[in-house]
Amino acid sequence: MQDTSIPLAAGDRYPGAVLFDLLTALLDSWTVWNAAAGSEHMGRSWRAEYLRLTYGCGAYAPYEDLVRQAAATVGLPASAPQALEYRWDELPVWSGAAALLLALAPHCKLGVVTNCSRRLGMRAADRLGIAWDVVVTSEEAGFYKPHPQPYRLALERLGVEPRDAAFVAGSGYDMFGTASVGLRTYWHNRVGLPRPPGAPLAEVESPTLERALPWLRTFHCAAP
Repeated sequence: MQDTSIPLAAGDRYPGAVLFDLLTALLDSWTVWNAAAGSEHMGRSWRAEYLRLTYGCGAYAPYEDLVRQAAATVGLPASAPQALEYRWDELPVWSGAAALLLALAPHCKLGVVTNCSRRLGMRAADRLGIAWDVVVTSEEAGFYKPHPQPYRLALERLGVEPRDAAFVAGSGYDMFGTASVGLRTYWHNRVGLPRPPGAPLAEVESPTLERALPWLRTFHCAAP
């Protein structure tokens, strides 16, 4: 079998594992929510209400129920959540995501920590086309991020300590959870979201994933 791994260069010091937020850091769920809502304005309003519910409830409540509740709160019909699930297998992959995962796979364990049901989380994770070492959903963990349990469960399943792992976030709310667990964080802030009040700073914040690989390649060379 041909060895397709990327050889280590002098000074390369990858973490033992890299965990990813799924629906905003790797996948463009914004486009699908907007399409299901009928406009960007309504999609953003719906998504904001959904995020308020998930980040506020802590202990897991059925993801699909929260999506429907948020839609009703902002005045969307029941057909909107139905359209969202219908389009779930069309979630676009952000540019740079597949290349980043391919580059990291020979050197790090790779995992997902996502605020989702297991059913939909596994379908979304399959959009990346790789063999994940772990996929942890809020349903399995029993809590929504930024509660520390979803991050800790992923690390436990991988057998990796927080100091030897990195997290690639898609939402500023993740920084509350990663800071509590001790995970250094790269915020892929693709849509220019404001940092939530009181949220810790990410070690790196960027509108693309281009800076993630250089950051991870020297992870243990420039640890804070």
